[in-house]
Amino acid sequence: QVQLVESGGGLVQPGGSLRLSCQVSGSLVSMYTMNWYRQPPGKQRELVAQITSGGTTRYADSVKGRFTISRDNAKKTIDLQMNSLKPGDTAIYYCNKWPTPWAWGQGTQVTVSS
Repeated sequence: QVQLVESGGGLVQPGGSLRLSCQVSGSLVSMYTMNWYRQPPGKQRELVAQITSGGTTRYADSVKGRFTISRDNAKKTIDLQMNSLKPGDTAIYYCNKWPTPWAWGQGTQVTVSS
């Protein structure tokens, strides 16, 4: 059974930074494309960032230049460095495999507010 555990969220002021981490257990991750998603209050889940097995990254236009996704295959973690945070980044953040996801984790809440 694959388990995803997201961590690192919290309350931060606009302009601040957070680093999210996703720990995968029950499977290797090196061969998979991994995504970070977010679900803002009252909205659907959306793709934020993607990293392929080869390390190629892509980002949603709304976070380009502010967020950086990275992976450590040995530790089976996928991180998301978030800088210059805005109130619009407030959401629950999730990671998962693409295109066929594993069971979703609990996510980690990010709240950007003054």
